[in-house]
Amino acid sequence: MKRSLILLVGLVFSTSTFADQNLGLPPLTIPNDNPQSIEKISLGKILFNDNRFSKDGTVSCASCHVVAKSYTDGLAVAKGINGQRGTRNSPTLVNAAFFNTLFLDGRANSLEEQALGPLVNPIEHGLESHQLIVDVIVNDTHYIQQFEKVFDIKKDEITIQHVSKAIASFERTLISGDSPFDRYLFGRDHSALSSSAERGLDVFKRNGNCVTCHEISWNNALFSDNRFYNIGVGFKNLTSILDQFIDDINLGKTPEEIPITAGQRSELGRFNVTKDVKDIGKFKTPTLRNIALTAPYMHDGSFKTLEEVIEYYDKGGDKNHFIDSKIFPLHLTQQEKTDLLEFMKSLTSSNIP
Repeated sequence: MKRSLILLVGLVFSTSTFADQNLGLPPLTIPNDNPQSIEKISLGKILFNDNRFSKDGTVSCASCHVVAKSYTDGLAVAKGINGQRGTRNSPTLVNAAFFNTLFLDGRANSLEEQALGPLVNPIEHGLESHQLIVDVIVNDTHYIQQFEKVFDIKKDEITIQHVSKAIASFERTLISGDSPFDRYLFGRDHSALSSSAERGLDVFKRNGNCVTCHEISWNNALFSDNRFYNIGVGFKNLTSILDQFIDDINLGKTPEEIPITAGQRSELGRFNVTKDVKDIGKFKTPTLRNIALTAPYMHDGSFKTLEEVIEYYDKGGDKNHFIDSKIFPLHLTQQEKTDLLEFMKSLTSSNIP
């Protein structure tokens, strides 16, 4: 069971002001077992920024989710402890509260679940167990006081689930609408978009075929359908092993038993979650909100600019046996590409948290 509410955090807004600042977004749903409070959100923010929750004391959640970059890190792939590099791009946390699944392969079903994953990832935070986080907390007087106040529990009752709930509560405040596009479409202000961006919206909905996956509803737009697609990016890294890999799967081997590199395993995408061969190479449709601030792009960070992204889709992606039928050559004109770029720039919000 979940309930929808207007979330007022830190400052007291009038309903109309809040609605204006989040124009274009749907109602926010809050789990009944983790209600919001200003105190819990404040605690979650402190936890989010605490680099003691990493093996070498250098990495916090905020390391890969930087405010100025719309809660991404500007790197092709995430950087963890001891300077190690991961295999995937850090997705934005802005508006993640609206998503059905988290991570690029959708392996988490809630912000509470998502918050725990990186902490015990050997490359990211590198901790051997979540208990190490609890150990830090119960030896910190300020934390003990905050947890007792927020959750009405004693020191010896603090668990990692309380930690994840606090972090998730903070992440649910990272919501951002009110872009020029929102004022144009949902606010009925037709002066909000330039002529080029207005034409770009038409390309987005028609010749560009973008709206098929980056959905726009009649009263809101998350610019993601919460589904998974193989668009060809990175798939060539699987070419040399794919036939044998599928044969081994069909013979009853588990994916973990098949010797492939960490990079290749990462490129399997959604398959790593579902174990279904048809999901090989599929990744989640990302939101396009604030897209101009979140370079580089794609799940592997392989495209540095939005121009590169547009060119990739225009040529129909890198073909493979698993590529989605929605990916095909677009044959856009140069003017259409320019206008589409201007439209995507119009998705930058005025109130990035």
